Amino acid sequence: MKDYLIDTHAHIDMFEESVEETLNLMSEYSVKKAVIPAVEIGTQNKVAEIASNYENLYGMIGIFPSEAKTYTIEFETEMEKIAKTNKKIVAVGEIGLDYYWDKSFIELQKEVFIKQIKLANRLNLPIVVHDREAHKDCFDIIKSENINSKVLFHCFSGSVEFMEECVKEGWYIALGGVVTFKNAVKMKNVAREIPLDKLLLETDSPYLTPVPYRGKPNKPAYVKYVAEEIAKIRQISVDEIINTTTENAERFFGI
Repeated sequence: MKDYLIDTHAHIDMFEESVEETLNLMSEYSVKKAVIPAVEIGTQNKVAEIASNYENLYGMIGIFPSEAKTYTIEFETEMEKIAKTNKKIVAVGEIGLDYYWDKSFIELQKEVFIKQIKLANRLNLPIVVHDREAHKDCFDIIKSENINSKVLFHCFSGSVEFMEECVKEGWYIALGGVVTFKNAVKMKNVAREIPLDKLLLETDSPYLTPVPYRGKPNKPAYVKYVAEEIAKIRQISVDEIINTTTENAERFFGI
């Protein structure tokens, strides 16, 4: 049995507090490991450096959809170099599509998404997907372009039906603090229905802070509240959620 949690998505490179402070609080909450996504050109090396310097922290390479205009072949080459020389890089992410803020460059977002899927395939690394109001396009692109990479939908926001379609493909779903929100009926339904062997936990810290700290900066330690809420929704023990999601995360990322 696993007696510790893993936060599979925490922007630790953005925190005001030190990495040591973050790790100390994680330890108090029995959160042993965390994975740090990259989102833009300027964060790749910082994420890789933090992951290298701390045993239980891991990193991703990748560029966020809103940054698609900055993507170049030189940047892709640099990402590939980082991944090949740093064993603590365990995924390509967060990558994907975001139609919420700006729909003026959707085709470019798609092109950059596909390029990064192919990069993940070459590196034999998992893909961590950012999907905001782009469910069908994300699904279709991954289905047609991905060859050999495992797939995780980070901060899942789709319906039960969309979750079921993703799970049929063998893909994983990560739920975070939103599931603790009183009116988050859709996410609570997903938490109730998802097969446990496809569920991972995350915080997306410093964003989307769960109850009881909603409104304050999120922290990897708070993934504990996500586990407790999902256990409550499913009417099973917190220990079962912790054990299963930790095993899932270690298997998915190879950590």
